[in-house]
Amino acid sequence: MTFIAAAALLGASPAAAQQPADPGKELFNSARLGSNGKSCASCHPDGSGLAETASYDDGELIKVINQCIKEALAGKPPAAKSAQMKALVAYIRAVAKP
Repeated sequence: MTFIAAAALLGASPAAAQQPADPGKELFNSARLGSNGKSCASCHPDGSGLAETASYDDGELIKVINQCIKEALAGKPPAAKSAQMKALVAYIRAVAKP
């Protein structure tokens, strides 16, 4: 049985079944960026406390993300131009409302 057929049988539309999850949201809520079992969402559930970052340019936001990953999560930040960092920046921009 094909994926589309299985989705149709389960009542999901094929387009909805093929939608990728938001990688930024997944990273934000995942403990895999650090080494202490915490995630970005541990301190910022649903993006709380991030409104100030709405005015930051990408460079400033990346510095803040790096600082949080290093200090709060005890992790190694992804490279500034990596897909992971781009996903985190995009997600934080989406939830950081002034």
